[in-house]
Amino acid sequence: MTSYQCNTCGKISDKKGHLCDPISVGTGYECDHCGQQVTKKQHVCKPKAINFKFFCDDCGRVSVAENEICSPREIK
Repeated sequence: MTSYQCNTCGKISDKKGHLCDPISVGTGYECDHCGQQVTKKQHVCKPKAINFKFFCDDCGRVSVAENEICSPREIK
């Protein structure tokens, strides 16, 4: 979905009419954890961060699901 960002306050929405000075910022995503409209899939919010359960033993990337990383190790 296309997202727009308010050039005045920085708020992001998928509807131009909800912003006072909208500019297109490309594809947008809704965070599964906080519901916020974001422009980057790598968005990390507090609700998501507290749910991290795995890290990649190769690169150190963290994830909430084991199948989202190559060499998963459980965070203890």
